[in-house]
Amino acid sequence: MYRRLSAVLFPVMTLFFIGSIYWGYQEHQEKNSILIKAENQYQRAFHDLSYHVDQLHHQLGNTLAVNSASQGFQRKGLVNSWRLTSEAQSEINQLPLTLLPFSKTEEFLSKIANFSYKTSVRDLTKQPLSPDEFKTLKTLYADSAEISKSLYGVQDKVIANNLRWMDVEVALATEKSTLDNTIIDGFKTVDKKVSEYPEINWGPSVASMYQKRTVKMLGGHMSTPEEVRRLAAKFLKLDEAKAKDIRVVENGKGTEYSSFSATYRANKADNPIEMDFTQKGAQLIWFENPRDIGKAALSIEESKRKAADFLARHGYPDMKAVSYDDGNQTAAFTFVMSQDGVLIYPAKLTVKIARDNGEAVAIQAADYVYEHRKRKLPKPRLMSAEARAALNPDFKVNREQLALIDNDADQEVLCYEFVGSINGSGYKIYVNADSGIEESIEQLPD
Repeated sequence: MYRRLSAVLFPVMTLFFIGSIYWGYQEHQEKNSILIKAENQYQRAFHDLSYHVDQLHHQLGNTLAVNSASQGFQRKGLVNSWRLTSEAQSEINQLPLTLLPFSKTEEFLSKIANFSYKTSVRDLTKQPLSPDEFKTLKTLYADSAEISKSLYGVQDKVIANNLRWMDVEVALATEKSTLDNTIIDGFKTVDKKVSEYPEINWGPSVASMYQKRTVKMLGGHMSTPEEVRRLAAKFLKLDEAKAKDIRVVENGKGTEYSSFSATYRANKADNPIEMDFTQKGAQLIWFENPRDIGKAALSIEESKRKAADFLARHGYPDMKAVSYDDGNQTAAFTFVMSQDGVLIYPAKLTVKIARDNGEAVAIQAADYVYEHRKRKLPKPRLMSAEARAALNPDFKVNREQLALIDNDADQEVLCYEFVGSINGSGYKIYVNADSGIEESIEQLPD
């Protein structure tokens, strides 16, 4: 009997054993294929990075080499510099450098990209490169040469020693980035060099992009947790007894980013209502009431009226709705400040209305808090009809309005806002009220 059973089981077990070996071999081959593909992608990204940084250096040199009156070639060179820097940034993001300190180089490339873009999009015939901007270009030309040389040095070692990027990824992921890892050491050296560069004058348009909003930008006195508790209770229409249940926590204590968070839970079953206030001036930045929302009973127009009433009651005067997002059960409206009939787009906020009863369940007001102020608005040099001449003849204008917007150079400019349609789609087109140039175009949702 055992002999008969063995005769049956032995071939079965043999086949199973052979199948296991084959399956293991297949798994090993697939794993190797994935590793080889990942390694190839890393190698391609790294070599492309070295090439594009080198090309960036040459492009900056070409821009400096032409006559200072050759605005057309300067603009072409700056556009190409922006494109090459953007490609280099993309290639850095494809490399396993998330755990490696390479932030200084990434920030440096980001600023080159923004500097190139913001100088190229303006009319260089009317606003040519300034002496300071030429000085900045010369500094960037010299610095990019050093970065390129360092990257090519790492590249030579990678090719000569057949180094693998997969080893870098494993070393960083396991926190075993040993001192003799050539690639890691090379990138650390590049970042260290960049961090030691003297501060560059990037100009106000680029500097403003990296300017952080802090309490120093606000007016008013430094508020206390008790003041914030009272303001939160007033906002939520709570009596003195219930106000005691509001929990106030200070964020970033002792720093220039300090703020207060207020939390109120009506009962254990409800999700807490949350609010953020600035410490200076105790202004509301953010509010959310994450309650369950029933079936929509209000139209979009009724919801907009509820949002406008809510803002008027809570101290946001002269606000005008400019767009909305329909979430079926909710509707989110973007409002901007209005001054002397001009829409002030930098000072905007968003209110979300629950369409079951018209209650405001969220507000995002950071832009309004930091940007609302009385502005000295210029008078438009162009009449409305003159500004319309810049539009496509097929663009059908439904309404127009003066508006203050941030242009590509992060400068506030007075524009005519034309709302209309062309090719079956709706658009807002902003035409500079001084120069007649189209500053911005925004496609409207259906």
